[in-house]
Amino acid sequence: MPTFCTISTASHLFKAFALADSIAAFGYDLHVLVVDEAFKDAVPANVILHDLQELTDEISHKLIAKYRGNKDKLRWAMKPCFLNKLLLSETKVIYVDNDIFFYNDPDFLFGLLDTDHVLLTPHFYNSDPSKEQNWLEANFRVGLYNAGFIGVNQQAHAMLQWWAGCCFYNMKKSFWRGLFDDQKYLDLVPVIFDGVKIVKHKGCNLAGWNYTRYAVKETAEITRNLVFVHFADLTMKAFSEPGCAFNPIYNQYISALKKYKPAYRFEKSQMKAYHFISYFYYVKWRILRCFNR
Repeated sequence: MPTFCTISTASHLFKAFALADSIAAFGYDLHVLVVDEAFKDAVPANVILHDLQELTDEISHKLIAKYRGNKDKLRWAMKPCFLNKLLLSETKVIYVDNDIFFYNDPDFLFGLLDTDHVLLTPHFYNSDPSKEQNWLEANFRVGLYNAGFIGVNQQAHAMLQWWAGCCFYNMKKSFWRGLFDDQKYLDLVPVIFDGVKIVKHKGCNLAGWNYTRYAVKETAEITRNLVFVHFADLTMKAFSEPGCAFNPIYNQYISALKKYKPAYRFEKSQMKAYHFISYFYYVKWRILRCFNR
């Protein structure tokens, strides 16, 4: 049977459980790989927990050994390995980050995997060369496709093995080298492999980095046909504003999180080295733009 999966640390399982609730109404289970300590509390009925010891293939062992000291990189690196493992018993699997939440039936996505082997969703950053050019260039810095969603069927093993090899080669944010963790490698997938479908449905992977591309009159239609939202920090920051058209779905998500973590409240992430580097590149870009370069 088609199924969903995600990867999480134990501390963020409350997000995975909210995700599980959002797909339970449509009859789907959620396989969750926990990359750190064991979790022994009660879990939603449609959640199946896994641990790293279940991944026994060679590339998994190499990735675990290389990234065990960095939980973020470990989570990202294990995506292709976990998908490959699940495909040994499942016909179709969709991976989603644990901060994704579904609002309508995702069944049509599994239907696409009847004929295509891999599903990707574009970031849909602004691509207009006449305005907001920083977002235009972000397509090439960060990647065309969002690694928070990928669907596969049993013909995708070779692609997943290749992606796992890329993750072992290097996972870092380095704009000048064309690297962005596990994500930038996905740009090559439609070039190297056949049977890759780019999902352009406006209601898939709605997020803080793409919602402004839609006109106000489109937001009602998008909300009606909304499939899933990626509640990354940028989305949380944008949608938490009371004046945002998508604030009601943000509030719904917060309620879902509080079911498993009653004290939860959204707080902006602390500045990390990557944010400072990104800001440096942005300031440099602004200066060069002043000289038309």
